[in-house]
Amino acid sequence: MFVLSVDRTFSAAHQVRVSGEMEPLHGHDWRVRASVEGEALDADGLLCDFHALERAVDEAIAPWKGRTLNDARPFSADHLPTAEHVALAIARAVSPRIPAGARLARVSVTEAPGCEATFVLREGTMVEGVTP
Repeated sequence: MFVLSVDRTFSAAHQVRVSGEMEPLHGHDWRVRASVEGEALDADGLLCDFHALERAVDEAIAPWKGRTLNDARPFSADHLPTAEHVALAIARAVSPRIPAGARLARVSVTEAPGCEATFVLREGTMVEGVTP
């Protein structure tokens, strides 16, 4: 099994509910790691082009850069931008863009050093069908 990962970053603010209480609006420099996996390499010896995966992640996070995530899709008052929901939203956006022969395996989101949420896609999981 081969695993390939890319890291990207973006800055954005969010406000989430913890134990029923809304936290103050605050910002983070979010780090995203998206990993694909597969059994076989193509004729060029690649599982997936790093740049293709980078582009897919960049396009997923572009609408959020420098924004308040609460005001951006797919988040809402009923679907707050927790780190878990951010990881899921990125997985939903990136998964369909993975080239044949590889599959999205996981998306990790770090909102602060030591604070990471990971969405893991199990073999055969349809990420579009996963509800937060």
